[in-house]
Amino acid sequence: MNDLRFIHGLLLFLCLVVLSSAETRFPMAKPGCNDTCGNVTIPYPFGIGPDCALNEAYNIICTDVSGDSIHGLRPYLGLQPGQSSQTTMEVLGISLSDQTVTINYPVSQICSVNGSTVDTALMDTFLAKVPFYVSREHNKLMLLGCGNALLKLINGGPQILSGCTSMCNSTMITGCYGINCCQASIPYYLSQYSLRLTASQNFTSSTCAYAFLVDQNWKLESYINPPKVLLVHAPVVWSWPLNHSEIVTISGCSPRISSLELESSTIPTYQCECSTLGDDTWFYQVNPYLDGACKHAISEISGKGNRKAIITGTTVGAGMLILLITAFCLYNVVKKMYKNKRKEKFYRRMLRQQLSAEDIENAKLFTANELSKATDNFNENRILGQGGQGTVYKGMLNDGKIVAIKKAKNVNDSRFEEFVNELVILLQVNHRNVVKLLGCCLQSEVPLLVYEFIPNGTLYSLIHSQNDDEFPFTWNLRLRIATEITGALAYLHSDISVPILHRDIKSSNILLDEKYIAKVSDFGTSRSIEVDQTHLTTRVQGTFGYMDPEYFLTSQYTEKSDVYSFGVVLVELLTRQKPVSCIQTGEDVSLSLADRFLKSLNQNSLGTILDPELADERNEEEVIVVAKLAQRCLNSNAKARPTMKETHRELESVKSSKGDSAIHAKFHNPSCVGEEAVGISDSTCYTWTTSSDPVESPSDAYPFMYKTV
Repeated sequence: MNDLRFIHGLLLFLCLVVLSSAETRFPMAKPGCNDTCGNVTIPYPFGIGPDCALNEAYNIICTDVSGDSIHGLRPYLGLQPGQSSQTTMEVLGISLSDQTVTINYPVSQICSVNGSTVDTALMDTFLAKVPFYVSREHNKLMLLGCGNALLKLINGGPQILSGCTSMCNSTMITGCYGINCCQASIPYYLSQYSLRLTASQNFTSSTCAYAFLVDQNWKLESYINPPKVLLVHAPVVWSWPLNHSEIVTISGCSPRISSLELESSTIPTYQCECSTLGDDTWFYQVNPYLDGACKHAISEISGKGNRKAIITGTTVGAGMLILLITAFCLYNVVKKMYKNKRKEKFYRRMLRQQLSAEDIENAKLFTANELSKATDNFNENRILGQGGQGTVYKGMLNDGKIVAIKKAKNVNDSRFEEFVNELVILLQVNHRNVVKLLGCCLQSEVPLLVYEFIPNGTLYSLIHSQNDDEFPFTWNLRLRIATEITGALAYLHSDISVPILHRDIKSSNILLDEKYIAKVSDFGTSRSIEVDQTHLTTRVQGTFGYMDPEYFLTSQYTEKSDVYSFGVVLVELLTRQKPVSCIQTGEDVSLSLADRFLKSLNQNSLGTILDPELADERNEEEVIVVAKLAQRCLNSNAKARPTMKETHRELESVKSSKGDSAIHAKFHNPSCVGEEAVGISDSTCYTWTTSSDPVESPSDAYPFMYKTV
């Protein structure tokens, strides 16, 4: 599609060049108005001077505010006579095709003070006067330095729209991936917002930390490369939506409507196009917002054309088009080769900065050809599974070793960040219950990671296949798998120098090897966290049914959020029900397995939700103890949940004490004297139902479904 648009643009351009004189330049401003200031083009609806703009909001003052004549004339938005440029916004560029204006905007900063916080309300006065919005597509939140940056609404209470955290490191900044720099997307078009910047320590190699919204195309290298200067302004892209009444009277304008998504609503915006010149005129040689400009361009082009010019122009144009298409194809080939080579150098440099030499040596660097051959050119028949981050293929290397190869879905910045994040994390992790990363490919167009092959699929498939004739899903197997998962997560949380939060614990991310040993996988969204750091503030993301409700409300992810997600997996093991499903219970319809499980405990009816396969008197005490542990993991108050290490310790105790009276004694409820019971709460006892009647009763077969009080 992009190539077709490019060729269409070339044809249109050639027609305009051949059929009009080389000197022809269509006006960008209203008649009698200047359309440039310095080196910036000022197209209508913006304008320089009286009656040159659509209204006061689009008025541009072209002046040398500094007065030293060194910087020359510059355009300013909102500048009134006698004002300083510090109270206005310098215009860096205006786009008709995107309906945006790029301005130089102040940044929030903390200089020479460790641990300080600055909370700055921006856009409160200036944007309140003009109908502009911060563009969601063109901007990002950036923290330059180390600490936390939060984006919030003004008068929006505690609502956090976005945020990121970066760690301090003495190395130089070479990218914005959480070391001395971090970045995040913004969710809506904004008219007002506030930024909170908390510096964790002085910024390495500088005296300041900065938080700011900035144009996606802003190059970090333009600041960090010498000579380094104090960062005062950064380019921000604003959208200027027009309503229907503002364009309906423009002769020749073909309106196109779209919408801007705001925090709590959407607003329509209209855009002019010259339909007579063809759709998607990508270079906007004609300004469609000027009255009659579209019709004038066509008549001028037609008036200068004649038969000879058309024949000559067509011949020349066709030749030029062939040459341009050939050059374009060659350019794409060279560009792709250059881009892949540059990415390889970039990743190698990044790995050297974030990993030890020993870790890097442990990761084999595969070639793109090697992995393409291993997967039969990524044949669909080799697909093992697909997820949000990419597709996993089964492959066989030249030495005959079977591996799993993850191929990212696309090549945008977020996918590269997830690729690098998973690579860095897994190269530092060594645990028998964490999937092992064998290496990666740094040459391919999209990221490729190579893992050990885990043959028995996911825990999700095992739980919900219900095919016990082929492979019995016993209580002992469930208990062992749960213990292995918590062992791996406790290791990530507590046993390595820089703790790791997984952030996407679910049964489909637990793999099972040939002996059904559990392997935790998929670390694309995982994050390292300092030992003394309590949480990560992130844009809320996760899998519905497993997501910690407290994280959903606060955007603060903690190790207890991993505990909650594991609690849902534990309930899956106990019930063999899916985390989200529509279940009719009386008058209620519940989607959440966690909610239904907690409700069954509160109503003393645990047996109604447990997997009937667990209705075995030999395992009843253990099942109830594990159910009680799951209840604690799912506590709505994160502080009341156990740590992952405590969870692992309790499961280990159950596994190693099978049949041991110590479990019975530990969980015995004193209020149930005289009964052989395991307590679920202070006021309720669950017992094995016994009977002197030799006739088997339903309670003998399914003791969990009955309680004694």
